[in-house]
Amino acid sequence: IALFAQMAKELLERFGYLNIEITAGDGTLGWPQEAPFDRIIITAATVRIPEPLVEQLKEGGRLVMPLGDSFSQALTLGVKEGNQLNLRKICDCVFVPLVGKYGSRG
Repeated sequence: IALFAQMAKELLERFGYLNIEITAGDGTLGWPQEAPFDRIIITAATVRIPEPLVEQLKEGGRLVMPLGDSFSQALTLGVKEGNQLNLRKICDCVFVPLVGKYGSRG
């Protein structure tokens, strides 16, 4: 994973993108050192939103991710209000499973 992160960093720099931070690790844990976030986008599916990501989202922040099992998912928008997310389905979709401590196969 760290090798892919380094390759991505080098490629972005080659194209002139110098203000992007890259990290590698268990995405279900978020990035607490850089929190809170205005927006979080998850591009892998699980049946429930990992709690660390909700905790790292700013009040009024938005999270977009696919929710569901392996074959039936809904791309979902969550807006943080208080300590919870108000969820709204955007559309049906199918993504790869989210892995990690709070993922589908954690």
